[in-house]
Amino acid sequence: MFIYLHKYIDLEKLMKILLIGEYSRLHNSLKEGLIKLGHQVTVVGSGDDFKKYNVDYTIYPKLTKNTLLGKLAKKVIYKLTKLNIEKTEQGLRFNSLLPNLKGFDHIQLINSDALETHPNFQIKLYKKLLKQNKQMSLLVCGDETPIVEYNLKGELKYSVLSPYMEDKSLKNIFLYSLKYLNNNYKKLFEWVKEHSKVLITSDLDYEIPMKEMEYKTTFIPNPINTDKISYIHPEINNKIIIFLGINRLSYLKKGIHFFEQALKVIEEKYKDKVEIIITENIPYAEYIKLYDRAHILLDQVYGYDQGYNALEAMAKGKVVFTGAETEFIKHYQLEESVAINAIPNVNDIVKELSVLIENPEKIVEISKRTKNFIEKEHNYIKIAEKYIDAWTT
Repeated sequence: MFIYLHKYIDLEKLMKILLIGEYSRLHNSLKEGLIKLGHQVTVVGSGDDFKKYNVDYTIYPKLTKNTLLGKLAKKVIYKLTKLNIEKTEQGLRFNSLLPNLKGFDHIQLINSDALETHPNFQIKLYKKLLKQNKQMSLLVCGDETPIVEYNLKGELKYSVLSPYMEDKSLKNIFLYSLKYLNNNYKKLFEWVKEHSKVLITSDLDYEIPMKEMEYKTTFIPNPINTDKISYIHPEINNKIIIFLGINRLSYLKKGIHFFEQALKVIEEKYKDKVEIIITENIPYAEYIKLYDRAHILLDQVYGYDQGYNALEAMAKGKVVFTGAETEFIKHYQLEESVAINAIPNVNDIVKELSVLIENPEKIVEISKRTKNFIEKEHNYIKIAEKYIDAWTT
């Protein structure tokens, strides 16, 4: 296990860092790694709705989301003017925080739309922020203009936009992704890019498109706090426990319907050998507790690399069905699997699940390899050092 020697901390190089936005606990884990290195770190964000991630300063729009009057006003104003006052409130809340957000050596945005307010208003807020701080970078770990543009080219065998490309009637479901093609969001991305010291990608699902779109990026894998997340050795007694956590907002993008169909087959085929746990739209802390019992976690089918939820589950020793494509295997030079590559094919998912159910010793073998992989490639302190290097060189 990696142990950081605190006596090597150079006090003259310690930084005051501001991390803006939190969608997956990525910034919280990065914060924990940076603090271990002696840096001072502040996280600002909305908590990402029902997930309720921890932040130091919140910009959650509680008036328009949590009060009857606010919800009614939001509907009426949007109907009359097409203005989303929830976004307005979130921007105003960030604006009110600006006096507290001074003197940072580095700011990192988790997305060009990290404040989730109106694009033009957002640029004004970023300008104010940069006037009172030193420099900024952009972390590409989700939808962005070049990511969406590349995925819509259809050059990959699949992507999170595959369901939309196969059925354009799903447009309303994919509006969040497609908004990055609007001129105001393109302008926002370009402004952030031009004012960023570095563009950082968190996994191959973003590194591949950014490179194909000819952007210069620095690839840094997701940080996982391997001190806080305990490995759970898989004890297999009577039944194999399979967990599926559903987020309705990303249901189609993650291909959850493939998992649901596969689980129906598995339940019928192995009803005495499996226990299936399915949850929907629950807070992050509750989600974690529920999947602790599981041996297998079903994450997503349209990925090439693992996202944050998958990596945390892998750190706990779960066998995760997620992105583990040939590009991932080649990049990390893996000789044995550390995750199951889930593809958008029900029969293939059923086949892979069946192998594990009929050969439970394979679950134990993969679990051990997964633990070692996370410790080697995603240790949060090692990753925090890579971020510092990217920001300062």
